Amino acid sequence: MQIDLNGKTALVTGAAGQLGRVIALTLAQCGADVAVHYHSSRSQAEEVAAAIRALGRRAMTVQADVSLEDDVQAMAAQVAAELGMPDIVVTCAVRQYSWTSVLDQPAQDYQGQFDTCVMHNVLAAKAFVPAMAQRGWGRFIGINTECAMQCLPTQSAYVAGKRGMDGVLRVLAREVGEHGITVNQVAPGWTISDNDRLRGTERQPEYEQHTALKRRGTDQEIANAVAFLASDLAAFITGVYLPVCGGYVMPAI
Repeated sequence: MQIDLNGKTALVTGAAGQLGRVIALTLAQCGADVAVHYHSSRSQAEEVAAAIRALGRRAMTVQADVSLEDDVQAMAAQVAAELGMPDIVVTCAVRQYSWTSVLDQPAQDYQGQFDTCVMHNVLAAKAFVPAMAQRGWGRFIGINTECAMQCLPTQSAYVAGKRGMDGVLRVLAREVGEHGITVNQVAPGWTISDNDRLRGTERQPEYEQHTALKRRGTDQEIANAVAFLASDLAAFITGVYLPVCGGYVMPAI
């Protein structure tokens, strides 16, 4: 069996970022054309799009603030005009804030996390899911985090946003499943990215000791899970929160 996304179009938000770019390239390697979203990192987004075109796939870059409805609707119009409405949407973009205690975290940080986790997914669903429903096929994949289960000190703003996102996407899965649309979440652990490779910081023993596999995962391993959920191999999987974290967290029945 192979992951075959030929004939599909994907949108990856945050595709200029460390994880987003690997997801975008992996979907293209599986055969998808890809819309590469960015907020402010235009040059990085153009590099990702160029790499996708080098694979023989169509690609475009599109700028938007994913927390603003007008921006997301404008992004949808741009993607539709150039590549067609996406069959696959991966919501990877998120705004990061300093991690500190609940008592010290600025109140506005919680609003910012809500906007880029919860509203990001709400607005993307409103913009892209109706076209999926018309086609009778779609994949909506949110990038969550193991932190949503850990709830460790200093994680409160991030956890609050990601837990809210989880609730929205679980409800969405039930609402749109009858149209052949699956809605799932991939929850990475502390993932090795190109920044780690450049800095030589791949090993983090204090973290690794908490994982069942005794190592950190890679960006490619996260992208592999996304590609699987985007494919027909995962056609009967929906409403899932899938940790890809080497067993640091394990959802239980």
